[in-house]
Formats: sequence, structure tokens, C-alpha cells
Amino acid sequence: MNAVLIAVLIMLLLSLVRVHVVIALAIGALTGGILGGLGFSQTVDVFTDGLGGSAPVAISYALLGAFAVAIARTGLPDVMVTWVIKLVGRNEDSRKKALSKALIFFLLVVVSCFSQNVVPIHIAFIPILIPPILKILNELGVDRRAIATILTFGLTAPYIFLPYGFGLIFHGIVADNMEENGLVVALSDIPTAMALPTMGLVAGLLIAILVTYRKTRNYEDRNIVGAPLEEQVFTKWSVIAAIIAIIATLIVQQLSDSMIIAALAGLVVLLVSGSLKWKEADQVVTEGMKMMAFISFVMLAASGFAAVIRETGHVDLLVTQAANIVGESQAAAALLMLIIGLFITMGIGSSFATIPIIATLFVPLGMAAGFSPLAIIALIGTAGALGDAGAPASDSTLGPTAGLNADGQHNHIWDTCVPTFLHFNIPLFIFGWIAAMVL
Repeated sequence: MNAVLIAVLIMLLLSLVRVHVVIALAIGALTGGILGGLGFSQTVDVFTDGLGGSAPVAISYALLGAFAVAIARTGLPDVMVTWVIKLVGRNEDSRKKALSKALIFFLLVVVSCFSQNVVPIHIAFIPILIPPILKILNELGVDRRAIATILTFGLTAPYIFLPYGFGLIFHGIVADNMEENGLVVALSDIPTAMALPTMGLVAGLLIAILVTYRKTRNYEDRNIVGAPLEEQVFTKWSVIAAIIAIIATLIVQQLSDSMIIAALAGLVVLLVSGSLKWKEADQVVTEGMKMMAFISFVMLAASGFAAVIRETGHVDLLVTQAANIVGESQAAAALLMLIIGLFITMGIGSSFATIPIIATLFVPLGMAAGFSPLAIIALIGTAGALGDAGAPASDSTLGPTAGLNADGQHNHIWDTCVPTFLHFNIPLFIFGWIAAMVL
């Protein structure tokens, strides 16, 4: 058995039976490293050295958590809840609730898509935008699993299809790595090749919203972690300052390309405006870091896991084994390539990080199987998206969990990863295979 397959399977199975995902990642990495011939000591060393890969993102999440808690104390969430309650009413007007849900869903799709291409801030908006509207979602009876699928869709679909913002970076990585492996493609070919896989994501999103998670789901009205237990006291100025701080955070994120600097800018605005009291600042930052500690540690562990997977050398072995199995059948080759891509990207959890690995494997294998350049692009792009759309260690699943679990009522594996895997990875797999067959 291949060490990469075993490591990923162990990590996924342990996560599904509710073993903490950090522990699951560590056990999976140790198992994969030992089976891959690294030995216990070297596996531990590689895992430890790999932890630093996600340190900047982990710190970013901690500071964004602090900013989210600070925003909660300005009164802005209360103002939003009051406004929506007036809009919806408390008379169980189903039409008003349906319209309000539709509006929220539409706005979240737009904002999350814009975060990839128009204003490329990626996941930075989630800890700022989502925690304040949790009470609104509770009032409307929205199933948070639907919101998780919306956010993950917006964090994945735009960049694999549209060549703008993060999409331009992703398309460039695909084209450059294919060229390095002997196949030159034009950037303009990538949207064409990724059209069908993107349609799979759209189909999954519609099924999640309109069918799977359409029914009402009840949640308790809890305060965001770190928010005061007593009723919030706020002024018009504190609410205005909160809005200014959010805008400042987004602008600084765009200019500096750093979530750490952006979160600091938002906190500075709240402190200078007086909306966040100096004597409360230490408590707010501490509580915010506690809220995001889970996400930060998962990202650190995921970097160590990915380092071990790469060090074993069993990724290359996996491809050799696949080539021996499929023979000359294009259909079987496409199927097996996507399965390989699924395991690699589910283990590493980042399409951007795995494209160089996948391209090294898929270009020669695809050319040997007689696939067209467009078909090989579709296979590489789809394999990359599979990791982002459903992996426990992907920031496209960790980001939604960070926002939706701000009051402790959203499980990362069962409420984010399982829904996104079912609604996105399965359609991606099917549509990616079809794309490879018809292009």
C-alpha cells in the first residue's frame, strides 16, 4: 500500500469519528512517514520543520479573531440584528423570511466571490463579516451548513475559472508548471478547460441551498466568544467606528497583501476612536485568539503533514502504480488521475501548493494516455480544487468554520467539511472526468 494513501485515509477516518483534526493530522503524518521509510525520528523532524509553513496564516487568524471580538463589542451586530428583525418581523411571515434568506445568500455569494477576483482578500472577510450576523441567521432559522457551502463555493469557484486576482495567480501556476513539464499552454485556454468543473461546483451549490439544507435548523442565541454577557451598550459613534474599521481593514489588506497588518489596522482604528477601551484591549485580543486557536493549530499541523507526505517520495510512486493499472484506457486514466489528485490535495489542503506536485505527475501521464492539452488542464485544475473544496486542512473550509463557530455551535468536520465534500468534491470529480473525456 502507498504511504500517502494510508496517511490521508487515517487522517480522514480519525477526523470523521471526531478525533480532533490536529491529532488526526499528526497521527496520519507519523503513520505515513514510518510506512514511507522515513523512520520515527526523521518523520518527527520533518513534521516539526514543516510546522512553520503556515505560521503567518495562523497569526493572521488569531489577530482577525481579536478584531472580530472587538467589532462585536461596538454594537454593530446588535444594530444589524435589530434591522433584520424589523425587516422580517416576528409574526412568522414566511414570505419575508424567505426573501431575507435569499438576500443574505446572494450577498454572501457575491462577497465571497469578490474576495477571490475583484478585491482579493481571500478569507480575511469571514471572521469580520460572519460572527456579527449569526444572530440574524438564528432568527431566520438558516442551516449554517448552507452558509458553509456558499462560502466555500465563493472561495473556490472564482479562482479556478476566472483569470483575475487569485485566479490569475492560480492560472499562472498551472501554465508555468505544465510548461516546466514539457507541455506549453496559453493562459486563455485555462478558463475554457475549467468551465465544466466550475459548472459542477455551481450544481453542488444549488443542490445544497435548494434541497439539502433548505429546511430550518434551530440554534441557541449565544454570544460570540469573548463578547460581554450583559446587554451590549453602544453609541452611534461606536457603530460608525466599527464600519470605518472594517473598511480600513479591507483596504489595508489589499494594499499590504497581509492579513496581519490588516487586522492590526482595524484594531488601531477601534482603539483610536474609543470604541474599544484601552483597559479592555488585552482581554479582547486574548479572547479573539482563543476563538481562532483551533483554526490556527489545524493550519500549523497541516503544514507538517504536507511536509511528511512530500518527503516520503510516495507521491511519485503513486503515479507509477496508477500508470501500470490503467494501461491505454483514457477513461480509466482520467478516473485514476482524479483519485490520485483527490488524495494528494485532501492531504495537503491547498490547490496552490499542490499544483506543482500534480503537474509534475499529470503532464507526462496525461500525454502518455493521449489526452489533449485542454483535458490535462482540466484534470490538473480539478484535482487542485478537490483539496480546497473539502479537505479538513484547507483554508477554504477552515475559513467558514472560523466565522460560523464563533458562538461554538458549528462543527468543522460534520458541518463544514462533510457538506462541502459531498456537494462540491463529488460534482467536481464527475464534471472533471467528463471534461477530460470531451475536451
